[in-house]
Amino acid sequence: MIPIDTRPLFRIERQALLELLRSLEPADWNKPTVCPGWSVADVTAHILNDYIRRISGSRDEHGGAAFGDGETLPAYLARINEEFVRAMRQCSPRLLIELLVQLGPELDLIWAATDLEGPAHLDVSWAGSGVSPGWLDIAREYTEFWVHQQQIRDAVYRPGADDVSMLRPVLVAFLHAVPTALRDRIRPRGTTVRFEITGPAGGHWTGVSDGQHWELTTSQTVEPIASVRMDQDTLWRLASRGITVETARQRSELRGDQELAESAMTLLAVVA
Repeated sequence: MIPIDTRPLFRIERQALLELLRSLEPADWNKPTVCPGWSVADVTAHILNDYIRRISGSRDEHGGAAFGDGETLPAYLARINEEFVRAMRQCSPRLLIELLVQLGPELDLIWAATDLEGPAHLDVSWAGSGVSPGWLDIAREYTEFWVHQQQIRDAVYRPGADDVSMLRPVLVAFLHAVPTALRDRIRPRGTTVRFEITGPAGGHWTGVSDGQHWELTTSQTVEPIASVRMDQDTLWRLASRGITVETARQRSELRGDQELAESAMTLLAVVA
């Protein structure tokens, strides 16, 4: 894994979000987003829900809503997210903004008190089985907020908050889904798959096999057995399923071992 510390970025991302929301016209709040059935106001309410659930769980050790009988994690999250968003439709945009302002600093305190190398409060399932490190849990939360802000920006035709300092950690965090995407592709120890992400926030990363599992590294290899080249916009939209795998393939260049390259293109960095 490639450790990253995203804690200083939450205030910056939140400030950009608040400036965006305060600039919206009344009609903008009703515009549809890429999230099926959700408007700009709904996505904003969902961000607020993320704040509330994290503060309640991490700070207050509150278990939250119970799972239904036989309910899977994706089904559970879809249900409780929809329930919250639907209930918050009675709240005004001004109140949504005020609640984000009030609760954001509480999240900052949680991140500041987290041991980055210790066990995560919430494991990151899409990055593999087992206990996740604290830094990856926090990075996952940062990507959640950043992506939802981009979805709002897309809906109201505003430029993305995609300067290098904000976007590069999103790309690195999402690339930690590569080992899971390759988990069923057993290759000899030392086999490598290179990712080249173009754009100001991009770079080169490599998936390396130990003979049974894959690990994401920054090491470079002269001739990887497979390579995937895509731009930074394609990567984050693919990983968050803002675009389909097929659309991402059309926007990418795959070389070498086709099975490995195709599998790498299925990386998914959300629970679905």
